[in-house]
Amino acid sequence: MTVTVYVKGIVAGYPELPPAFRDALEKIFTPNVNRVHSRTRVSNKPISVGTQEPRLQKLCRSFVELRQIGYAIQTPYALKEKHIEKLVALWHKDGQSPGTIENKLTYFRAFSNWINKRNLVKKMSEYIDPAEHDFRRASVATEDKSWEGKGIDAVAIIQEIAKTEPVVAVQMKLQAAFGLRVEESLLLRPKDAVRKDGKLSVVHGTKGGRARVVPMEFKMDVLLEAAQHTNRSTGSTIPDGYTKTQWKDHFYTVLKRHGVTKSGLGVTCHGLRHQFLQQMFEKYTGVPAPIKGSDQRADPALHREAMQAVVEAAGHSKEQKAGAYLSSFSVQRRLKAPKVTLEQVHEALAESDGNKKAAAIALGISRTALYRVLHCEKRAE
Repeated sequence: MTVTVYVKGIVAGYPELPPAFRDALEKIFTPNVNRVHSRTRVSNKPISVGTQEPRLQKLCRSFVELRQIGYAIQTPYALKEKHIEKLVALWHKDGQSPGTIENKLTYFRAFSNWINKRNLVKKMSEYIDPAEHDFRRASVATEDKSWEGKGIDAVAIIQEIAKTEPVVAVQMKLQAAFGLRVEESLLLRPKDAVRKDGKLSVVHGTKGGRARVVPMEFKMDVLLEAAQHTNRSTGSTIPDGYTKTQWKDHFYTVLKRHGVTKSGLGVTCHGLRHQFLQQMFEKYTGVPAPIKGSDQRADPALHREAMQAVVEAAGHSKEQKAGAYLSSFSVQRRLKAPKVTLEQVHEALAESDGNKKAAAIALGISRTALYRVLHCEKRAE
């Protein structure tokens, strides 16, 4: 039986919308509430309640915002391209992050399919100039989110948690040892996960239902420890008597108690995954991952092999996703480049008689960086 949210209750939470409009939304949402829209999702399973609810809420809220800025359309079916453009402009003006806006556009892409208006929603770059340096969705890491990158001793923290919460501790060990996401570590079945080829099979709780295998590298001791804490009914590491939601809440409560938050120690469990993948890259190439800021470069062939291995171990469908954990040498070089002002650029251009290459060399930056500064000036005019 598929579990879905109470659509009528969600829609009723937006009294700013006319009754007829809410009725129409309810009729559109009800048969589509758990439909998958992602193009990279492998599983045929409907989306979870945890995704259903925010998707419907964001759509309803967006229609309220549309009315507030003067576009009081009488029916959801009247949605047009110009309405999406106005909403994106509003969100951008409000200072919402690229990730937040992209998620909302994804929701509207699904909605446009539900009302048979496919291709109504364009790419974010067609609404907002990607040249705006402060508004690019970061697909390549600019910050090292690993625990070691933050100067945090993961082993010491996990040992401290193990004194009172051994199951939480072992789940964190699984994340650190195999780069698992939190939900993957909770749902892993240690007694069944080891393949004949010695690799770990990650099936349950994966993003988009995308199963994968991960190198074990003699970390059987972590799995043996986890096997001592398995649920008698499911075989997962969620203790008997807890639902997944209940244990997940408990898990994060324990982490918060020990300061494992961005506002506490400055790290989250996801940082253990970053650390695993960065270490994997270094084992393949013999040099630190670009995010570490080292000037050492790996052999190009080894670099490509390592990036592919990282993507596969992380369970992503796109090769470029490795950059979210490892960064890239070009991004790190840009971050290290000196910051120059518009005034300095004009002075350098004047001294070089307008030669942009010479001006960039004099400033110690790339021509691309120089063009970026000039582009910002043009946009401000």
